[in-house]
Amino acid sequence: HEREHEREISELAAKHEEEMEKLRAELKEEQRHLLEELRQQMAATHRAEHEQAQLQCQTLHSLELEALRLSLNNMHTSQLELTQSNLRKEKETALVELREMLNDKRAQEVAILQSRHQLEWEKVREQWLKEKEDL
Repeated sequence: HEREHEREISELAAKHEEEMEKLRAELKEEQRHLLEELRQQMAATHRAEHEQAQLQCQTLHSLELEALRLSLNNMHTSQLELTQSNLRKEKETALVELREMLNDKRAQEVAILQSRHQLEWEKVREQWLKEKEDL
């Protein structure tokens, strides 16, 4: 009876050891599976973070380019306005100079015409006086 009892204990111990090995193997397999899942999740998270960082970098780059474009556009507009203003001033100056030149020329022509008129008037008067004397 004692031997039977020891045999049962030995069988139970062997069975227990076999179940423990089986549980250890299942546990190792589950650990391996969980580690692989975790590794995949970490890789996916890393890829997503990397893509998001690239997208943010591209967005920032696009914003910087847009800011530079707007700044350049503003500078160009300011330059055009300044150029227009300068051209307007030059045109006004040229018109004033031209008006003065034309006024001077007109004054000279008026003076010449008055001088001719005076000379002709004096000739006519002299001729009239001569004709009067002759009469």
